[in-house]
Amino acid sequence: MTTAVHALRYLHPSALRPRRLALATSGGVTPDGEAAHPRFFDGLLRHPDAAAAALLAVADVAAARYHRPVGADSLDPVVTADGDRLRFESFSGCGGVHARLDVLPEGLDGAATGHGTTNVDVNAPLREALRLRTPGQRLELAVGAGELAVGVGTDTLVERKVPLPDRWLKGFAETQVITARFDLRAQLPAAEAVRFLRTLPTVGRGAVRWVVPAGPGLRPASRPGPGAICLPGPERLTALRPLLRHATALRVYAPPGTPAGPTASAWELALPGGRLTLTLSPDSSRGFSGEGGLLDLLARDTPAEDVDALAALLAWEPRLDPADLAEDSGLSPDRVRAALAHLATAGQLGYDLADAAHFHRRLPYRGGRAEDRNPRLRSARALLAADAVGPVSGDIRVVTVGDHVHHVRVGADGTALGCTCRWWARHRGGRGPCSHVLAVRMSAGEERR
Repeated sequence: MTTAVHALRYLHPSALRPRRLALATSGGVTPDGEAAHPRFFDGLLRHPDAAAAALLAVADVAAARYHRPVGADSLDPVVTADGDRLRFESFSGCGGVHARLDVLPEGLDGAATGHGTTNVDVNAPLREALRLRTPGQRLELAVGAGELAVGVGTDTLVERKVPLPDRWLKGFAETQVITARFDLRAQLPAAEAVRFLRTLPTVGRGAVRWVVPAGPGLRPASRPGPGAICLPGPERLTALRPLLRHATALRVYAPPGTPAGPTASAWELALPGGRLTLTLSPDSSRGFSGEGGLLDLLARDTPAEDVDALAALLAWEPRLDPADLAEDSGLSPDRVRAALAHLATAGQLGYDLADAAHFHRRLPYRGGRAEDRNPRLRSARALLAADAVGPVSGDIRVVTVGDHVHHVRVGADGTALGCTCRWWARHRGGRGPCSHVLAVRMSAGEERR
């Protein structure tokens, strides 16, 4: 697992002064350009108990490894300020759970929220302080580009910025494309949410369960069927349990239609002044980073000018509409989708299920080609460069890789539909196309031009 390394330079140390928690920051980007020492937020949390518990939950997910839970290392949450709210995000150590806390405008009391993104270290001492804080106690929060500080009473803990795992970048890209296809499938009032979540196991072996809406609640189902919602690895919702006394509702999002097998799902706990969402991969042994949901869009020859034009329009907007982006940029909807895929693979897009809209963030990663983070895309381009894709013969195209020959089935319009390789046999396209199918699709696109 690789990490990005960032040098931090501060004008002065962070400190707690009378009635003010001052945080030094180091580097960042705003809609006005780069800023050496930006400030994101300085004020109070209006619902401190719920916010503290939810921030702790995000940190606990970052420290958890639900698949083979041994030797887990605590990873570092990401915080984004986009003008009216703060979003704290993390992935579990196994990469199969994405957690996001949205502290909404009604949960913040202070100066206007700024714009920017950074990763923060929320380590064991800070987690312990949040666990032991006195309920109802005033909680000050100041967030800068390079660090996060939480003031509890008269004590202050300052957490320094640390490297962000490269695997998270792919996870951020994949979860936004997956959840953008979800529908709201169930909504439980507080009492039903508490009852349901308390019945779930806190430990387990990653079993897949199914539930269906029943009145105001959810009931178990023995198998997928009409109305069924997948709950893969129910023990992965453990992070929600300490928040139950603050919950006002539970919303469940999943793919539309009747599932044929396990799917990802998202579980959003509504809180005073915010919401905490856990998105679960289809299997506890399966991380989000390898889902391949963007590969077909990334395979297109997208002009760098398109990507740059859209990047200039995002500006940390909390809600992004592709139709508005197409109108503002003058690009066609197809070109907008392809350019957004490249921005997503750089971690610049998230998806908010409650708003049914994308939002902008800027992860602290250096730019790079999409191929550098997607081995299947890199392999597909190599196959094309080596003329490994043969002509169509009936409904088959042959892809030759060294001594191996793979047969890719194509439709009447030349679209690749399946492959004889091991990857396709195992996943059946459920984790995106294999490199052979991708190469055939790319070859067909070139031939149509």
